[in-house]
Amino acid sequence: MNERLVSPSPVSEESRFEVTLRPRTLEEYVGQRKVVDNLRVFIEAARKRNEPLDHVLLFGPPGLGKTTLANIIAHEMEGDLRGTSGPVIDKVGDLAAILTSVEESGVLFIDEIHRLPASIEELLYPAMEDYQIDIVIGEGPSARSVKLPIPRFTLVGSTTRAALLTSPLRSRFGIVFRLDFYTTEDLTKIVSNSAKKLGVPTDADGALEIARRSRGTPRIANRLLRRVRDFAEVDGDGTINADVARIALQKLEVDKMGFDEIDRQLMLTIMKNFAGGPVGLNTIAAAIGEDKAAIEDIYEPYLIQLGFLSRTSRGRVATEIAYEHFGIRKPGNKFSSGPQTELW
Repeated sequence: MNERLVSPSPVSEESRFEVTLRPRTLEEYVGQRKVVDNLRVFIEAARKRNEPLDHVLLFGPPGLGKTTLANIIAHEMEGDLRGTSGPVIDKVGDLAAILTSVEESGVLFIDEIHRLPASIEELLYPAMEDYQIDIVIGEGPSARSVKLPIPRFTLVGSTTRAALLTSPLRSRFGIVFRLDFYTTEDLTKIVSNSAKKLGVPTDADGALEIARRSRGTPRIANRLLRRVRDFAEVDGDGTINADVARIALQKLEVDKMGFDEIDRQLMLTIMKNFAGGPVGLNTIAAAIGEDKAAIEDIYEPYLIQLGFLSRTSRGRVATEIAYEHFGIRKPGNKFSSGPQTELW
């Protein structure tokens, strides 16, 4: 499911492209204006006091730039960046080794921090508060606890499931930011900037055509840009304009709303097979042959954000907007909801 063209999660062989396209400073960062403006103030204040930045928690859907912001924080604070993820750290010694290797005023980035084991999380508490870790030396009656000082650092935690963070861990972050989906205008700028870095001639209309189908997510925008570039180079003169982008994305089965085949299948199943709902998640999963966790965590958020789908206590319900978009008559309506929106 991570191999979907419009998946917000990284797909295989994508990380090397993301590194080259990422902005390196707050000035280059497009979108998330409130987050960027406040972060600029906090960083400048910390530098004036010659202190490490308060620990930062970034949460929101995947693909919105949490890792990019962690890299920018390290760059702006003129410190090094050490990166890891919650599922990877399964031993206390692993985290202790990482913490002792972080440089003064450096940044430790932990992705999916909500997945840290409880024993590892407890080791983080004194590290975040007092810049020291408790290490047990020896075994049995002769065992003793030693407090080991570590360099002053900034922990940047990233998560897509903020509700799963424990209260003690969450309370130790001095700065908490939620990243929201991007506007089409911001995504158009991101596509244009990425096209310049890739050396792909792209006009404003071509960038807009890609941006409007990117589901509010920069990672998807950059992925679509690379795929459209392939069509532009093979079937055209290498330049991306509105017509080239539109034809390429139609062949890739990404419509004007950013829906792919799975999105359309999910909505049409609810509207046609189950009279628009309410219908349970397990029933939908069985009907379209997808895992229910994938439906709930990956497919539904964008559909709900656009107002196409509603979650109720009785199940999922297709909205009026969905019927209008797909040109389907809603059960109980005497007449059709209206003409079908042009999908492509």
